[in-house]
Amino acid sequence: MVSEVREVKMYINGEYVESSIASIFEVKNPATQELIARVHESSKEDVDRACQAARQAFESGPWRTMPVSERCQKIRRMAEIIMERREELARLEALDVGKPYPVAFEREIPRAAHNLKFFADFMEQQGGETYPMDEDYLNYTRYEPVGVASLITPWNLPFMLTTWKLGPCLATGNTAVIKPAEMTPMTVSLLGEIAKEAGIPDGVVNVVHGFGPNSTGEFMTTHPEVDMISFTGETNTGKAIMKNGADSLKRVSFELGGKAANIVFEDADLEKAIPVSIQAAFLNSGQVCLAGSRILVQRSIMDEFVTRFKKAASELIVGDPQEENTNMGPVVSQEHYEKVTSYLKIAEQENATLVYGGKRPNLPEHLQNGYYLEPTIYLQENPTARICQEEIFGPVVTLIPFDTEDEALEIANSTPYGLNGVIWTENLQRAHRVSHKVRAGTIWVNCWFVRDLRAPFGGFKKSGIGREGGKHSLEFFTEAKNICIALQ
Repeated sequence: MVSEVREVKMYINGEYVESSIASIFEVKNPATQELIARVHESSKEDVDRACQAARQAFESGPWRTMPVSERCQKIRRMAEIIMERREELARLEALDVGKPYPVAFEREIPRAAHNLKFFADFMEQQGGETYPMDEDYLNYTRYEPVGVASLITPWNLPFMLTTWKLGPCLATGNTAVIKPAEMTPMTVSLLGEIAKEAGIPDGVVNVVHGFGPNSTGEFMTTHPEVDMISFTGETNTGKAIMKNGADSLKRVSFELGGKAANIVFEDADLEKAIPVSIQAAFLNSGQVCLAGSRILVQRSIMDEFVTRFKKAASELIVGDPQEENTNMGPVVSQEHYEKVTSYLKIAEQENATLVYGGKRPNLPEHLQNGYYLEPTIYLQENPTARICQEEIFGPVVTLIPFDTEDEALEIANSTPYGLNGVIWTENLQRAHRVSHKVRAGTIWVNCWFVRDLRAPFGGFKKSGIGREGGKHSLEFFTEAKNICIALQ
């Protein structure tokens, strides 16, 4: 079935506008290579207009000085509208990214709405501190908005991760210029009209479109009116953004790449560990920064684990993202498909053993041009091999044997990344002990991808700078001010 080809415009100062240079780029459905959108690329002038609109709305508009309860009520209304449009947004997310529609409908769109509601509720509960000095002086603190935020979000979870940044940004009284990934702009572009319907003043939320170097991303991150940059994406891009913002001392919050170790000890409950490890490896076709793409398995249970894990992978239904029973869709683009499949040759060169997958699945005719790869499993004895060290970001997982707890820790900590990790054990002491020693920002024990939005989220090493979630997000989007009053 041929989809409607959408025209995706920029949203600047309360209205959708066309590219000032009449530059259009195309977006294709990764499941079919069918054209689904023509997107207006933002010129340097367009980005300037968006940043100036955000600055004007911050300095002169009502948003920053609006009572917190009123501001947060409008943000909650955005969340309500998102849920009212849940099916539409989920269908577009599945179309744009290639992820299964049920995943978008059941998890990601509700989580996007919850992101906004959570930060609105959380902001209303915040206060300041007081520091009396004997009887002569009283210090108290206020937390005030910083200014204009550049929110740059990735293609794997575009809508959910944008609201994860937009929620605290707006709740604290800042204004935003958003750039979704060029491959997946459709749902994020709708945040403009959602904000308008919710009563958010013009200029507070702006959405621009384009690419990175010498394009929209660079124009945003070097713009003098941008005070801070929140970015989720690839580590090398984060380095470039940090350099761009250095001259004007922009504050940055980065959630970057990952290569999580999923450690399975011999006393693990495999009835739980197998299905969750399958999800951690292949959810969203492995295109998740938190993916458990390195599974470290204690050698004494490796044979059983391989047998059961292979069987579970073979039962995944790879197919049309719009179908209700699909477990896994395509990867996002031809360029990314070529990157992911290049690791199949690297695995062969590194003498990894192919356990399952490694080729295109058999699919109906209308999906023959899609960027599909079977769920792919390798066994690799050498933990320093490239497929064990580099972020593949696709449906490719590596099983690595270990003998002792110390060896598992050495392997787990051997990559330049430290975003998250998973530990499977029924031994409480081991669970705590190993959790403390894995150098990563989030450790899940006997579970995966469970998030309390109050908790800090971010990475060690090259997986990021700063933390998001709860008060950590609010701290990034605010300036702390101390006021000292003489009492005598």
